[in-house]
Amino acid sequence: MKIGLAQISTHVGAIEANTKKVLDITHRARDELNCDLIVFPELTLCGYPPEDLLLHRDMRLRIEAALGKVKSGINDIALYVGFPEYDGDHIYNSGAFISDGKLIACHRKIVLPNYSVFDEKRYFEAGSKPTLVEYGGVRFGLTICEDAWTPDPCRVVVESGADMILILNGSPFHRQKQRVREETLIQRATENQRPLLYVNMVGGQDELVFDGGSVVVNRSGVVVFRAPAFEEELCIVEVEPGTVSKGAEIKLGDIAPELPYAESIYRALVMGTEDYVNKNGFNEVVLGLSGGIDSALTLCVAVDALGADRVAAVMMPSQHTSKMSLEDAAQQAKNLGVRIDTLPISPIFDAILGVLKDLFKGLSPDSTEENIQARCRGVLLMAISNKLGRMLLTTGNKSEMAVGYATLYGDMAGGFAPLKDCTKTLVYELARFRNTVGNVIPERVIAREPSAELRPNQKDTDSLPSYEILDPILEAFIERDLSVEQIVELGFDRATVGWILDTVKRNEYKRRQSPPGIRVSRRAFGRDWRYPITSGY
Repeated sequence: MKIGLAQISTHVGAIEANTKKVLDITHRARDELNCDLIVFPELTLCGYPPEDLLLHRDMRLRIEAALGKVKSGINDIALYVGFPEYDGDHIYNSGAFISDGKLIACHRKIVLPNYSVFDEKRYFEAGSKPTLVEYGGVRFGLTICEDAWTPDPCRVVVESGADMILILNGSPFHRQKQRVREETLIQRATENQRPLLYVNMVGGQDELVFDGGSVVVNRSGVVVFRAPAFEEELCIVEVEPGTVSKGAEIKLGDIAPELPYAESIYRALVMGTEDYVNKNGFNEVVLGLSGGIDSALTLCVAVDALGADRVAAVMMPSQHTSKMSLEDAAQQAKNLGVRIDTLPISPIFDAILGVLKDLFKGLSPDSTEENIQARCRGVLLMAISNKLGRMLLTTGNKSEMAVGYATLYGDMAGGFAPLKDCTKTLVYELARFRNTVGNVIPERVIAREPSAELRPNQKDTDSLPSYEILDPILEAFIERDLSVEQIVELGFDRATVGWILDTVKRNEYKRRQSPPGIRVSRRAFGRDWRYPITSGY
């Protein structure tokens, strides 16, 4: 038996387009590849995660029409595809097993995740039992996502007679996620002595990126097939029917290599940016290119995602901008083939200070003047975005967003933030990685001490601890929920830890007003970080 793994990207809410894609791929699998069965990801017909779209009144009608179209459009091949199932007032995260125009079986997801970025209990009712279906001489146990992350559903369906377990999934990327997935799947296979076929989606959806990496694990817990990460693929595995005691046998297939750490994150940033821009209907993007490391990496991501012809850069020097920054920004734009425009902000800045001079009379300059400079740049970039229809990419990183080292309505202005979940130390690591692909970021951009250049001789360390200290403390607090005492025990100064954690808490109001960005860590600022703005904690 030939089984196709349809590792595809879907568009949330684009039900008709998703359905056409399912039919086209299924027909190709049947006609060109001689597949007997094809397996699609979780909630394929509506896209994942659909969130409150599930509650719209016409969603049920559109999904039922889509399912009917799939059933009537399929013959001489079976498929297992994810969809939201409506039953009275209840909604289920379900998988339909269809053959020759008939719904042979429907599995309702049993274990609903309600942690991190997942809130499925907001929408779905839980199914009550695993589902068994026989096709082509093989008894398939049907599961979805979290059903395979906990032991009982797989155990029960194997006890019911399953030769092989099929798993639909929508598993978003975070660093080293593939290793975690495979460890879990290997455990399920070995404890049940049954092979597993796991299909994950691929593509960007708002802050989430789905990286694919679909795998097949044999009954002994050996990965015998792995699809490439961050690529749409229709892959084929061959299955030999076996007895209940032995399960089905899987022939060894292609095993795509695991991506190195930095490359996997960079690929996630590129895919997330590409899909966010394209799926939201923008033809071009614009960003401020300062000559610093953050905007340098953002420009690389944008060009790799969209192509140089769809990316515009703007240099906006002030009286504090160094000659080095001007040179490095121009050089990087040239290296990547991107047009760069230069718009000095000094006339705007001076005009604003002139308007405020009477109100500010007798007051010394402080961060207010620095923020005005950032907001001058934000006004220019947003004007370009509005007038020319270019999505504005912000260039800030996670370290800055954590402690509020950013200006509301200034450098935080924009539509999308590719580096939002990348700490400063990770930004440097990704920049070095990108230069191994093509040396496009000038070396002194990477080597120089970072500066916002909003006052003479300014350095980030004037306001912040060094990033080698700041970033591990942020990770311990944000991703691991460690206390001050626990972080101090890791070897950090108590006063520094206390200041950083207090600063993170105080700046939640800023983060709530920041654009969405790509999640690459175990806990990003966004859907899996819900800290109160007003708090005495």
